[in-house]
Amino acid sequence: MDPFLERLFKSHQACPLCPSPGEVTTVFQSILGALFPDFCAETFNNAEEFSHYMNTLQQQLEGLILNSPGPGAREANQITAKFFQKLPAVYDYLLDDIPAMYEGDPAAKSTQEVIRTYPGFYAIAAYRLAHELHLLGLPGIPRIITEHAHSRTGIDIHPAARIGRHFCIDHGTGIVIGETAIIGKHVKLYQGVTLGALSIDKKDAEKKRHPSLEDSVVVYAGATILGGQTIIGHDSIIGGNVWLTRSVPPHSKIYYQSRMYQGDTQETDTVIIKATGE
Repeated sequence: MDPFLERLFKSHQACPLCPSPGEVTTVFQSILGALFPDFCAETFNNAEEFSHYMNTLQQQLEGLILNSPGPGAREANQITAKFFQKLPAVYDYLLDDIPAMYEGDPAAKSTQEVIRTYPGFYAIAAYRLAHELHLLGLPGIPRIITEHAHSRTGIDIHPAARIGRHFCIDHGTGIVIGETAIIGKHVKLYQGVTLGALSIDKKDAEKKRHPSLEDSVVVYAGATILGGQTIIGHDSIIGGNVWLTRSVPPHSKIYYQSRMYQGDTQETDTVIIKATGE
Protein backbone atom coordinates (compact mmCIF):
# COMPACT_ATOMS: atom_id res chain seq x y z
CA MET A 1 0.00 0.00 0.00
CA ASP A 2 1.09 3.55 -0.68
CA PRO A 3 2.75 4.92 2.51
CA PHE A 4 0.43 7.92 2.63
CA LEU A 5 -2.70 5.78 2.21
CA GLU A 6 -1.42 3.41 4.87
CA ARG A 7 -0.92 6.34 7.22
CA LEU A 8 -4.48 7.51 6.60
CA PHE A 9 -5.85 3.97 7.04
CA LYS A 10 -4.14 3.68 10.43
CA SER A 11 -5.73 6.94 11.56
CA HIS A 12 -9.15 5.50 10.66
CA GLN A 13 -8.39 2.31 12.57
CA ALA A 14 -7.31 4.29 15.62
CA CYS A 15 -10.78 5.87 15.85
CA PRO A 16 -13.16 3.47 14.10
CA LEU A 17 -16.32 4.46 15.99
CA CYS A 18 -15.96 8.24 16.27
CA PRO A 19 -19.29 9.83 15.24
CA SER A 20 -18.80 12.44 12.55
CA PRO A 21 -19.82 16.07 13.13
CA GLY A 22 -22.54 15.50 10.55
CA GLU A 23 -24.05 12.64 12.57
CA VAL A 24 -23.97 14.69 15.77
CA THR A 25 -25.55 17.68 14.03
CA THR A 26 -28.35 15.53 12.62
CA VAL A 27 -29.27 14.19 16.07
CA PHE A 28 -29.07 17.66 17.61
CA GLN A 29 -31.38 19.11 14.96
CA SER A 30 -33.83 16.24 15.48
CA ILE A 31 -33.92 16.88 19.23
CA LEU A 32 -34.41 20.60 18.61
CA GLY A 33 -37.19 19.71 16.19
CA ALA A 34 -38.86 17.59 18.85
CA LEU A 35 -38.85 20.57 21.22
CA PHE A 36 -39.92 23.10 18.56
CA PRO A 37 -41.93 21.84 15.57
CA ASP A 38 -40.63 24.78 13.52
CA PHE A 39 -37.41 22.75 13.08
CA CYS A 40 -39.02 19.34 12.62
CA ALA A 41 -39.33 17.61 9.26
CA GLU A 42 -41.61 14.90 10.69
CA THR A 43 -45.39 14.93 11.17
CA PHE A 44 -47.27 12.89 13.76
CA ASN A 45 -50.81 11.60 13.54
CA ASN A 46 -51.14 10.85 17.24
CA ALA A 47 -49.34 11.01 20.57
CA GLU A 48 -48.19 7.41 20.25
CA GLU A 49 -46.27 8.21 17.06
CA PHE A 50 -44.63 11.16 18.77
CA SER A 51 -43.66 9.03 21.76
CA HIS A 52 -42.11 6.48 19.42
CA TYR A 53 -40.19 9.29 17.71
CA MET A 54 -38.77 10.44 21.05
CA ASN A 55 -37.69 6.89 21.85
CA THR A 56 -35.93 6.75 18.49
CA LEU A 57 -34.09 10.00 19.27
CA GLN A 58 -33.01 8.58 22.60
CA GLN A 59 -31.60 5.51 20.85
CA GLN A 60 -29.80 7.69 18.31
CA LEU A 61 -28.16 9.80 21.01
CA GLU A 62 -27.16 6.69 22.94
CA GLY A 63 -25.58 5.34 19.76
CA LEU A 64 -23.55 8.54 19.32
CA ILE A 65 -22.32 8.39 22.90
CA LEU A 66 -21.53 4.69 22.66
CA ASN A 67 -19.48 5.31 19.52
CA SER A 68 -17.55 8.16 21.14
CA PRO A 69 -14.19 7.58 22.82
CA GLY A 70 -14.60 6.87 26.51
CA PRO A 71 -18.11 5.86 27.61
CA GLY A 72 -19.04 2.19 27.67
CA ALA A 73 -22.50 0.78 26.95
CA ARG A 74 -23.81 1.15 30.50
CA GLU A 75 -22.48 4.69 30.86
CA ALA A 76 -23.88 5.68 27.46
CA ASN A 77 -27.32 4.45 28.52
CA GLN A 78 -27.15 6.37 31.81
CA ILE A 79 -25.98 9.62 30.20
CA THR A 80 -28.73 9.42 27.60
CA ALA A 81 -31.43 8.73 30.19
CA LYS A 82 -30.28 11.64 32.38
CA PHE A 83 -30.12 13.99 29.41
CA PHE A 84 -33.69 13.23 28.35
CA GLN A 85 -34.81 13.68 31.96
CA LYS A 86 -33.32 17.19 31.77
CA LEU A 87 -35.15 18.12 28.56
CA PRO A 88 -38.22 19.61 30.35
CA ALA A 89 -35.96 22.01 32.28
CA VAL A 90 -34.02 22.94 29.12
CA TYR A 91 -37.32 23.55 27.32
CA ASP A 92 -38.51 25.85 30.14
CA TYR A 93 -35.27 27.83 29.94
CA LEU A 94 -35.73 28.29 26.19
CA LEU A 95 -39.33 29.37 26.71
CA ASP A 96 -37.90 32.15 28.90
CA ASP A 97 -35.27 33.08 26.30
CA ILE A 98 -37.83 33.49 23.49
CA PRO A 99 -39.79 36.38 25.09
CA ALA A 100 -36.48 37.97 26.16
CA MET A 101 -35.54 38.27 22.49
CA TYR A 102 -39.05 39.25 21.41
CA GLU A 103 -39.41 41.96 24.05
CA GLY A 104 -35.86 43.17 23.49
CA ASP A 105 -36.19 43.75 19.75
CA PRO A 106 -38.82 46.20 18.40
CA ALA A 107 -38.36 44.63 14.95
CA ALA A 108 -39.70 41.26 16.16
CA LYS A 109 -43.31 40.82 15.12
CA SER A 110 -44.00 37.58 17.02
CA THR A 111 -42.35 34.96 19.20
CA GLN A 112 -42.79 32.56 16.27
CA GLU A 113 -40.56 34.82 14.20
CA VAL A 114 -37.92 34.66 16.94
CA ILE A 115 -37.97 30.87 16.94
CA ARG A 116 -37.95 30.44 13.18
CA THR A 117 -35.56 33.18 12.06
CA TYR A 118 -33.40 34.56 14.87
CA PRO A 119 -29.80 33.27 14.93
CA GLY A 120 -29.63 34.17 18.61
CA PHE A 121 -32.35 31.68 19.46
CA TYR A 122 -30.71 28.92 17.45
CA ALA A 123 -27.34 29.52 19.11
CA ILE A 124 -28.85 29.64 22.60
CA ALA A 125 -30.84 26.45 21.98
CA ALA A 126 -27.69 24.67 20.80
CA TYR A 127 -25.81 25.93 23.86
CA ARG A 128 -28.48 24.89 26.37
CA LEU A 129 -28.70 21.34 24.96
CA ALA A 130 -24.91 21.03 24.68
CA HIS A 131 -24.45 22.41 28.20
CA GLU A 132 -26.51 19.58 29.68
CA LEU A 133 -24.39 17.01 27.86
CA HIS A 134 -21.27 18.80 29.11
CA LEU A 135 -22.54 18.66 32.70
CA LEU A 136 -22.99 14.90 32.28
CA GLY A 137 -19.27 14.63 31.54
CA LEU A 138 -19.57 13.87 27.86
CA PRO A 139 -16.53 14.95 25.82
CA GLY A 140 -16.56 16.02 22.19
CA ILE A 141 -20.24 15.96 21.30
CA PRO A 142 -21.18 19.19 23.17
CA ARG A 143 -18.44 21.09 21.34
CA ILE A 144 -19.58 19.72 17.98
CA ILE A 145 -23.11 20.98 18.69
CA THR A 146 -22.03 24.51 19.66
CA GLU A 147 -19.51 24.71 16.82
CA HIS A 148 -22.27 23.74 14.39
CA ALA A 149 -24.33 26.65 15.75
CA HIS A 150 -21.23 28.86 15.53
CA SER A 151 -20.75 28.06 11.85
CA ARG A 152 -24.44 28.67 11.13
CA THR A 153 -24.96 31.85 13.18
CA GLY A 154 -21.55 33.40 13.82
CA ILE A 155 -22.24 33.11 17.57
CA ASP A 156 -19.60 31.18 19.52
CA ILE A 157 -20.77 29.93 22.94
CA HIS A 158 -18.66 27.36 24.75
CA PRO A 159 -20.88 24.59 26.18
CA ALA A 160 -19.22 24.92 29.61
CA ALA A 161 -20.25 28.57 30.05
CA ARG A 162 -22.96 29.21 32.65
CA ILE A 163 -25.88 31.29 31.40
CA GLY A 164 -28.98 32.23 33.38
CA ARG A 165 -32.60 32.51 32.36
CA HIS A 166 -34.20 35.08 30.08
CA PHE A 167 -31.06 35.48 27.95
CA CYS A 168 -31.25 37.75 24.90
CA ILE A 169 -28.88 37.88 21.95
CA ASP A 170 -29.78 40.59 19.43
CA HIS A 171 -28.34 40.23 15.91
CA GLY A 172 -25.54 38.15 17.39
CA THR A 173 -22.93 37.83 14.66
CA GLY A 174 -19.44 37.79 16.13
CA ILE A 175 -20.40 37.13 19.75
CA VAL A 176 -17.87 35.04 21.70
CA ILE A 177 -18.65 33.60 25.14
CA GLY A 178 -15.72 31.73 26.66
CA GLU A 179 -15.58 28.47 28.56
CA THR A 180 -15.58 29.86 32.12
CA ALA A 181 -17.87 32.85 31.54
CA ILE A 182 -20.79 33.25 33.96
CA ILE A 183 -23.88 35.17 32.86
CA GLY A 184 -26.78 35.98 35.17
CA LYS A 185 -30.48 36.40 34.46
CA HIS A 186 -32.05 38.97 32.13
CA VAL A 187 -28.79 39.72 30.32
CA LYS A 188 -28.74 41.13 26.78
CA LEU A 189 -25.79 41.00 24.37
CA TYR A 190 -25.50 42.70 21.00
CA GLN A 191 -23.37 41.71 18.00
CA GLY A 192 -19.61 41.58 18.25
CA VAL A 193 -19.43 41.21 22.04
CA THR A 194 -16.49 39.19 23.40
CA LEU A 195 -16.43 37.66 26.88
CA GLY A 196 -12.88 36.43 26.68
CA ALA A 197 -9.68 35.59 28.56
CA LEU A 198 -6.69 37.78 29.34
CA SER A 199 -4.35 34.82 29.02
CA ILE A 200 -4.22 31.98 26.52
CA ASP A 201 -1.49 30.09 28.36
CA LYS A 202 -2.24 26.36 28.59
CA LYS A 203 -1.23 26.31 32.27
CA ASP A 204 -4.30 28.44 32.99
CA ALA A 205 -6.70 25.93 31.41
CA GLU A 206 -8.26 24.92 34.76
CA LYS A 207 -8.59 28.49 36.05
CA LYS A 208 -11.53 30.87 35.64
CA ARG A 209 -10.38 32.89 32.66
CA HIS A 210 -13.52 34.62 31.45
CA PRO A 211 -15.66 37.38 33.00
CA SER A 212 -18.88 37.25 35.00
CA LEU A 213 -21.95 39.32 34.16
CA GLU A 214 -24.48 39.70 36.96
CA ASP A 215 -28.25 40.01 36.45
CA SER A 216 -29.82 42.58 34.12
CA VAL A 217 -26.63 43.64 32.34
CA VAL A 218 -26.75 45.02 28.79
CA VAL A 219 -23.61 44.90 26.61
CA TYR A 220 -23.71 46.86 23.37
CA ALA A 221 -22.11 46.04 20.04
CA GLY A 222 -18.38 45.49 19.80
CA ALA A 223 -17.63 45.57 23.52
CA THR A 224 -14.80 43.37 24.78
CA ILE A 225 -14.74 42.21 28.41
CA LEU A 226 -11.77 40.11 29.48
CA GLY A 227 -10.48 38.26 32.52
CA GLY A 228 -11.66 35.68 35.02
CA GLN A 229 -11.72 38.18 37.88
CA THR A 230 -13.68 40.79 35.93
CA ILE A 231 -17.23 41.16 37.28
CA ILE A 232 -19.84 43.41 35.72
CA GLY A 233 -22.23 44.42 38.49
CA HIS A 234 -25.96 43.92 38.10
CA ASP A 235 -28.08 46.45 36.21
CA SER A 236 -25.03 47.87 34.41
CA ILE A 237 -24.80 49.05 30.81
CA ILE A 238 -21.62 48.50 28.80
CA GLY A 239 -21.43 50.78 25.79
CA GLY A 240 -20.38 49.89 22.28
CA ASN A 241 -16.69 49.17 21.57
CA VAL A 242 -15.69 49.47 25.23
CA TRP A 243 -12.61 47.43 26.26
CA LEU A 244 -12.80 46.28 29.90
CA THR A 245 -10.32 44.26 31.96
CA ARG A 246 -11.51 45.26 35.42
CA SER A 247 -14.69 44.96 37.44
CA VAL A 248 -17.35 47.65 37.65
CA PRO A 249 -19.95 48.12 40.40
CA PRO A 250 -23.69 47.56 40.01
CA HIS A 251 -25.74 50.22 38.21
CA SER A 252 -22.73 51.44 36.21
CA LYS A 253 -22.73 52.93 32.73
CA ILE A 254 -19.50 52.32 30.84
CA TYR A 255 -18.77 54.14 27.61
CA TYR A 256 -16.04 55.79 25.57
CA GLN A 257 -15.77 59.54 25.51
CA SER A 258 -15.99 60.83 21.96
CA ARG A 259 -12.86 62.16 20.30
CA MET A 260 -12.68 65.93 20.29
CA TYR A 261 -10.91 67.95 17.62
CA GLN A 262 -9.89 71.53 18.32
CA GLY A 263 -7.55 72.85 15.67
CA ASP A 264 -4.59 70.50 15.53
CA THR A 265 -5.33 69.03 18.96
CA GLN A 266 -6.88 65.56 19.24
CA GLU A 267 -7.95 64.12 22.57
CA THR A 268 -7.69 60.32 22.81
CA ASP A 269 -10.61 58.14 23.83
CA THR A 270 -11.06 57.49 27.54
CA VAL A 271 -13.29 55.06 29.39
CA ILE A 272 -15.94 56.69 31.54
CA ILE A 273 -17.49 54.80 34.44
CA LYS A 274 -20.65 56.46 35.68
CA ALA A 275 -22.84 55.07 38.43
CA THR A 276 -26.59 55.66 38.37
CA GLY A 277 -27.50 59.00 39.89
CA GLU A 278 -24.24 60.79 39.00
